[in-house]
Amino acid sequence: MNTVTDVLEAARLRIAEDAEPNRFLEVLEQGRMPGERLKWLAGELYHLVSSDRRSFALLASRFPGAPAGDLFLAMAQGEAQALDLLGGFASALGLTVQELRAYEPQPLAQAYPAYLARAALFGTASDTALALLANVAESTETYARVADALVARYGFEERALEHFRYFADTPQALLDQATATLADGLAGGDDPVAAVRCAWTVHGLEAAFWSCLARGLGTG
Repeated sequence: MNTVTDVLEAARLRIAEDAEPNRFLEVLEQGRMPGERLKWLAGELYHLVSSDRRSFALLASRFPGAPAGDLFLAMAQGEAQALDLLGGFASALGLTVQELRAYEPQPLAQAYPAYLARAALFGTASDTALALLANVAESTETYARVADALVARYGFEERALEHFRYFADTPQALLDQATATLADGLAGGDDPVAAVRCAWTVHGLEAAFWSCLARGLGTG
């Protein structure tokens, strides 16, 4: 398991074993999501994206050479752009930036960015690159479905949903950088087993994020 293809396939297989329905999406698409829970979503995302921006900046400083440095710098810049776009969603909910900052995040909802910060501090470049590649399809689909549901079921305008549309469309150039980073890391001796474990953990904690937001909501 030393090639990009082998490692990526191993990660995807392990992730598939844990696949479960996203209850938050189910309730959202049924049009039954309480307005207050959407405010939770904005607040949690504010803290998550703020943390991820710092984590990718740390990775860029730890691995400054190409291709890893280019990948992680682009990802840090992307998180900064996403954070700015989140303001449109918050405004549509009647939330100010000050209120987003003051929002008290749920500990388990923030387990994913906490783990990413750990990976940024102690992990390899391959770990995060594989996590991106193995999880991108599900992640982009989730954000697209959130945006579509907010338009169709809750009457949001597209200009309020640019944050979700941004994460629903990962540029191929970024994926190519991630593939090159993974290949470079594996060639340099990065542990493929640890990389698969990181990708699997990221998937599980991203699922936990949505589960926390769905806590106490029935699917009806």
